[in-house]
Amino acid sequence: MVLNREQILGALDLKNEPVEVPEWGGQVLVSVMSGAARDALMDTLATPQSSSRFQGVMIASTVVDEAGKPVFSADDVEALTQKNPDVMARVVAVAMRLNGIGTKAITDAEKNSEAAPSA
Repeated sequence: MVLNREQILGALDLKNEPVEVPEWGGQVLVSVMSGAARDALMDTLATPQSSSRFQGVMIASTVVDEAGKPVFSADDVEALTQKNPDVMARVVAVAMRLNGIGTKAITDAEKNSEAAPSA
């Protein structure tokens, strides 16, 4: 079957995965980013980021509600940097896997973290 425009644009193709976060009292949904969201993330990460800021940006870019809408905005990144880094790292690991952000991205983030002071 050949898909038409409406079928393609209407397809729910942004897979998500629940992640248990007992420290926060439940679970979060981590989603594949849209192309536009990924572009915005890459623009943000083009400048050196601390490790906590990288985690905050990733969480804000990928955690969604049950309707697939972002739970956080860019305005929440600073508050997210104050969360437990081990908990954040678990959620970010799922976000990176779902979004195909691999070892190179992790290595680059660590290099940037060494260059930028922690938030």
